[in-house]
Amino acid sequence: MRIAVVGIGGVGGYFGGKLAREYASSGKHEIIFIARGEHLRAIQKNGLQLYTREGQYTAWPNIATDDPSLAGPLDLVLLCVKSYSLEESARSLAPNISRKTTVIPLQNGVDSKERLRAVLPGADIASGCVYIISFLDQPGVVIQTQGACRLIFGTDNRASADRYKNILDLLLAAKIDARLTDKITEALWMKFLMMCPLGSLTAATGKTYGFIREDESLRERLRAMMMEVAAVAKARRIRLPQNAVDKTMEMIGGFSHDAKTSMQLDREKGKQTEVDTLTSFLCRAGRDAGIPTPLHDEVCRQLTP
Repeated sequence: MRIAVVGIGGVGGYFGGKLAREYASSGKHEIIFIARGEHLRAIQKNGLQLYTREGQYTAWPNIATDDPSLAGPLDLVLLCVKSYSLEESARSLAPNISRKTTVIPLQNGVDSKERLRAVLPGADIASGCVYIISFLDQPGVVIQTQGACRLIFGTDNRASADRYKNILDLLLAAKIDARLTDKITEALWMKFLMMCPLGSLTAATGKTYGFIREDESLRERLRAMMMEVAAVAKARRIRLPQNAVDKTMEMIGGFSHDAKTSMQLDREKGKQTEVDTLTSFLCRAGRDAGIPTPLHDEVCRQLTP
């Protein structure tokens, strides 16, 4: 297979690095990194330097480029760009994608597949999400610190999900903790239940995971924001586990005190954030469903320029 990883940041760098390490020199599959700027030039010169809990290594893809026209026809695409770059990145890849191409978006948020359908109507799109704390430290260097390092993908139908068994096998062989599911909407919303309130609150307050856990007022605010997400999900007929909020709060308790969300890091660096995909999306979904989201509304006002 010809596999493109688009966006070699914390997510794309970690999972793309594993694919390149396993396959790029084996002849089994061709691994293509789509990156840009100084980061791309560093990868072309020195490979992608990975520092993970599993160890340090250098990953060399078969191709590293910022020009999708050099990538040729693609069989599998992992779209790891930020959510605000999703459509632009997909349009740039349209000439490389056919009806035989599987595209898996790995953004925060719950609507990536629907957004991609409008741009890539001929592609086979499977939804996906990841649980990982990793980041681009400097050009050519990705650091992974925490998280399950898990990639979940699939559909909401057993028969259609089974079509991706070959992709699951490919990921597992590269020592990626991958899960194929026929309940992907539930998986996406369980991730959203954590990342929307947590990303929004950390970005708005500038506080880390640990500070929010230890501050009673902020901890209760986080839980209340999760309840808003759960209420919107229920109104949209999305079935989450009965104890979803408790399980998510427990999961957050396992991260280090100094851990930060990507949304918080982007705001601290003056970069564009994913507020539209997370906070604003939840507010819009609440209004559409007739569900009040006052806590997210307040944070959205803080985060929206």
